[in-house]
Amino acid sequence: MRQPTAGIHHITAFVGNAQDTVDFYAGVLGLRLVKKTINFDAPEVYHLYFGNEIGGPGTIITFFPWAGSRKGRIGGGQVGITSYVVPAGALSFWEERLERFGIPVTKVERFSESYLQFSDAAGLQLEIVAREEGPRSGWSFGGVPVDKAIKGFGGAVLYSGAPRKTAELLVNVMGLEKVGEEGAFARYRATGELGNIIDLNAEPVEMGVGGSGTVHHIAWRAKDDEEHAQWRSHVESKGLRPTPIVDRQYFNAIYFRESGGILFEIATDPPGFARDEEPAELGGKLMLPAWFEPARSEIEANLPPIEVRELEVKEQ
Repeated sequence: MRQPTAGIHHITAFVGNAQDTVDFYAGVLGLRLVKKTINFDAPEVYHLYFGNEIGGPGTIITFFPWAGSRKGRIGGGQVGITSYVVPAGALSFWEERLERFGIPVTKVERFSESYLQFSDAAGLQLEIVAREEGPRSGWSFGGVPVDKAIKGFGGAVLYSGAPRKTAELLVNVMGLEKVGEEGAFARYRATGELGNIIDLNAEPVEMGVGGSGTVHHIAWRAKDDEEHAQWRSHVESKGLRPTPIVDRQYFNAIYFRESGGILFEIATDPPGFARDEEPAELGGKLMLPAWFEPARSEIEANLPPIEVRELEVKEQ
C-alpha cells in the first residue's frame, strides 16, 4: 500500500524566550499567532502556534519556549532547516527586510533554486525560497504586505543518521516521490502545494542534541480522522511503532521515530484552530483544554507575559 501524504502539517521546535519568539515570527516574519496555549504535558510552558491567517496545514510552526533551557545542537535525527516559501518575485523584499532587522543572511543555491538562509533568536535554522505554486497567505502584519507574505512551508531539509533508510521511508511509507539528486542532497516531493519539498542528506549526519534552537518533530498531513486511523495501521504494518492516537485539541496525532532518528508525527487537518476561537480572534487569549480550566489562574500566573507587537526596523 502506497498512501501518500500531502506534505508537512506542522513543525515543532524548542526555544528559550517566549517574547523573543513572538517578536521574530510575528514581528519580523509577519506570521500570525493563531493559538496561544500550553504544553499539555508541561503546563508551565507555552505552546505557541504561528501560521497564515487561519493556521492552515502546511503553514504552522509551533514552539515550546522554556526560559533558561539548555542550548541544543542541530544534527542528525532532526529537521536541520525549516524552509518557508514566498510568492515569486518576493525574495528581494525579504532579503532587504531581514537585513534591515540586522539578521545575517546567506544566499545559497540548491536544485536550481535561490534561498535566503538565516537563524532565529534561538538559533533555529531557517530559509526562504520563492515559488509560483501554493496559495498566498491572507495575513498582513508589521510591514509585510499580502503580496510578499510568507505562504507557509516550502518544505524542510532533513538531517538523518541513516539517510538510506529515511529515504526508503519517505517513498515507501509516506508516499513521497524522489525527484532529483544534487551534491549532498536528494529531493523528494509530496502531493500538496505547501510543505511539499523535502531535501535529505545523502550521507549520515552526526546526531544532534535536543534543546533550544532545535526542531522537536515534523508532522505530516492526514486529511481526516478516517484517513488518520488508516495511517496508523499503515505505519504499523511497515514495522514501525506508532503511538496511540492522541487528541491535541486542534488535530489528532500519532508519533513514531524513523530509523534515521527523526521524530515523525501524522496529524489530521481538522478540526483546526477556530474550534475554540472566532477566526478574527485567533491567538488573542490563552486557550486551555477543559481539564486545565480549573487551574487557569495558577497556570496564567506561572507564564511570562507576551504580546504581538510591530517592531521598529533599523534605518539603512
